[in-house]
Order: sequence, then structure tokens, then C-alpha cells
Amino acid sequence: MSSAIHISHSRRAAIASFVGTTVEFYDFYIYATAAALVLGEVFFPNLNQFQGTMASFATFAVGFIARPLSGMVFGHFGDRLGRKKMLVITMFLMGIATTAIGLLPSYGQVGIWAPALLIFFRILQGVAVGGEWGGAVLMACEHAPAGRKTFFASLPQMGSPAGLILALLSFRAVASMFHENLISWGWRIPFLASFVLLIIGVFIRIGVSESPEFESVVKAEGLAKFPVAEVLRTAWVPILLGAGAITISTAGFFFTNTFMISYVTSYLGMQKSTILDVLLVVTIIQLCSQPISALLAERYGNARFLMAAALLSMLAPYPMFLLVNTQDPVVMIVGISLAVIPLSAVYAVIAGFMIAVFPTHLRYSGISIAYQFCCAVAGGTTPLIGALIAGNYKGEWLPLALYFSLLASVSFVCIWSLARYQRQQLFTLNVAVGKSYGMS
Repeated sequence: MSSAIHISHSRRAAIASFVGTTVEFYDFYIYATAAALVLGEVFFPNLNQFQGTMASFATFAVGFIARPLSGMVFGHFGDRLGRKKMLVITMFLMGIATTAIGLLPSYGQVGIWAPALLIFFRILQGVAVGGEWGGAVLMACEHAPAGRKTFFASLPQMGSPAGLILALLSFRAVASMFHENLISWGWRIPFLASFVLLIIGVFIRIGVSESPEFESVVKAEGLAKFPVAEVLRTAWVPILLGAGAITISTAGFFFTNTFMISYVTSYLGMQKSTILDVLLVVTIIQLCSQPISALLAERYGNARFLMAAALLSMLAPYPMFLLVNTQDPVVMIVGISLAVIPLSAVYAVIAGFMIAVFPTHLRYSGISIAYQFCCAVAGGTTPLIGALIAGNYKGEWLPLALYFSLLASVSFVCIWSLARYQRQQLFTLNVAVGKSYGMS
């Protein structure tokens, strides 16, 4: 009976984490999509197309700057007060920020105050999502049955493609409007819809019990007084390696989505609605492939699977660009999927892999700092760097493909190093236990 109850709680926590991250990432991705499509014209109308795109992507990157600090703040309180409370707070912050962006006046109405307010609420979005990820994967993982932590930790990761699907559908619905209507009010609709999703997400999350592993730490009086300081002092190596390991799954994602929209519309002359349709199909493929990746990782081992996925990601951008440049939507779907499937495989499995490295009482802080540091350094800057490379090389795809391979190679090296670190820690622990038994 108790086993059945535990499984029920596990499923409920996993579903709540998935729904919650879907809402959070919908909010985050509608900004990314809007940045590639319309925000430059709305908030930076005095700049040319290239300059407006760069300015728009710069405001996109600003949201990532807040994420490491947010990861520390919510990591501290998540390890002190619990995972559930932090997840409800981050959802409120994200919903408020996204709805407010949809209500902002344009540059033509209030001048410089428009982009200034846009940046402020973009930072608030970054604060919210910076505290979201760690709590969501922990709630799913720490409720999981024995031996299923990798798969259950992958379920909130599915919220990322699910949120992107909703974002793409919402912008696909308004992208076919007359350009004047899209720029004046149509782009606001996806942002304002966030308020409805906020109510749904908060209602679902409130109904989930706190993580049993966190409650065990509380009962044992094992809470750290300053978890962020302690994890930075004792586990800075896995934090840095974890940040590197995640690189391709964060930076690569914004490369194949946010930057790709700008690339095909600016340099290939494709319609916005066409690339949105292509990315929608690719994201559905990603959503379906991620749980399969997690199941394969449970069977063959997280480290081995992650290194294989990172290696495939290093090779993927070359056929991707060759197929994208055909401008045939079906062929483009195949090309982008060749890159998205391996990078999303890394994303699906990396949470369960990283969680095992950190002790429970420091876990929220450790994984949040690693993930959000990577997002700030690599994720938020990727569309900006991609736009710079494309501008300097006049849309030539080979420098862009080499940049993508570089991102994947960072992940490959850090995944290998993190696996080696974990084996060394286990060896040290086993030796210490053996000595203890020998002395007794």
C-alpha cells in the first residue's frame, strides 16, 4: 500500500513539475521568439534591421545575466526552506513579468522609457526562471522511485520543448496578421495569455507535497546554515564542470531556435511563418525524443550516453546547415532535427546526472548555480554571437557550424571530466568506509 502511495506521489510531482516548467518556459520563449521577430521594430525603431536585431537580442541576453544570482538566492532558500515554496514564488514572478511586457508602451509612445522598462521586466523573467529549474528537477527526482531518478528528472526537462511549442503556436497565430497590426498590438497577445497559464500552474504546484528527501534532511537537522557558501567552498569543481556539461543543451537550443529564425529570414529571405512552422515540427520531435533519451540513459549509463550525445552534437551542424539552405521546409525539418535530437538528449539526461553529484542539503544550490552560470555565459549570448558571426561573414554557414561544434566540444570534455570526478568521489568514499570497518 505504501509503495502504491509513493508511486502516486512520484507521478503527481513529476506531472506538476512538467506543467510548471512548461508554463515558465512558455513565458521565457515567447520573449525569445518576439526578440527574433518584432521587438527590434517596436522598441528600437530608429535602428536599421541588423542593429535592431542586435539590440533585441541584447535585451534577450540581459535576462540571462540575472540568472546566476537568482540561482544562488533561490538555491539558498530552496535548501533552507524547501523546494515547493520556491517553485510557487518563481511562477508568480514569471507570470507578472511576462504579462507586464505585453502591456508595455512602444518607443514611439514613451521614447527611451519603453526599452528601459522592457529590460527591467526581462531581468525579472531571468530572476524567475533562474530559480525555477533547480527546484523543478529536484521535486521530480527526489520523489522518484528507486532506480528511476534519471527518467523522472527528465520529465520537467520536457517542459522546455512543450513551452516552446506553445510559444511557437501563439506567435504562429499572430504572425500572419498584417504587419502594422502585428507591430502595434498583435505581438502582445502571447504575452498577455501568460496570466491564464500562471493561474493554472500555481494551482497545480500548490497541490504537490514537499520533497521527501528534503524532509528527511530537516528531520535529521542536517540543513546547511549557508548552503550557497558551503557548496561553493566544497563543490566548486563539479559546479564548473556541470556548467560546462550543460553548454550544448542550453546554447545549442537557442542557436537552433532563436538565432535560426533570424538567420533564415535575414539571409535566406524566408517568410517568418515558414520557419515558425518548421521549428514547431522540430520541437514536437524533440518533445517525443527526450523521454526516450532518458530511458536509454538509464539502460546504458548516464555518462556514456551523454558523451555519445555530445559527440553527435559536434558533428550535427554541418548537415543541418546544408539541409536548411535548401529552403525546402521538409528538408529543413530533417536538418534541424539532426542537431536538436542529440542536444536535447543531453538536456534530458543532464539533470539526473548532475543531481547525483551533490549532497541533498546542498543540491538546490549546487545544480542551480551550475546551470544558471552556463545559461548566462553561453545560453543568452548565443543568438547575439550567432548574429555577429553571420553579419561578419555575410551569412556564410561554415563559421556558424564551427561555433556550434565548439559549444558541443565544451560539453563533451566537461561530461567526461564530471564522470571521472564522480568515480573518484565514490572511490574515496568506499576507501573511507572500508577503513572504518577495518578499524572496528
